[in-house]
Amino acid sequence: MGEPKPTGESPVRRARDALADIEIRAWSRRFDLLSDPNRLEILLCLHRSPGITVGEIAEAVGRSENAISQALSVLRRENCVTSERAGRAVTNRLSDQTIHDVLHIIGARHR
Repeated sequence: MGEPKPTGESPVRRARDALADIEIRAWSRRFDLLSDPNRLEILLCLHRSPGITVGEIAEAVGRSENAISQALSVLRRENCVTSERAGRAVTNRLSDQTIHDVLHIIGARHR
């Protein structure tokens, strides 16, 4: 990793500047969402299959529709997922570009 070149600034000042550069709370929430294996599975399903329904996700991951609905509710509240009614069905999509990019970093593919 590239080490910073000494600038004459104190290490404390550089450390404080590093803390100010990043939206720590927002990243912590994203990492919290991704740290739950159940939510991560759902996000991976949404990534590969945009427009998937709760029932289809439940079948894919082997959990109840109720469990999937609760997890999707958390993801929607954090603006990671959008849901849209299509007739009687409700379809779901990943809507957070940063989480989309992180999924690619960990190896997720569209096909």
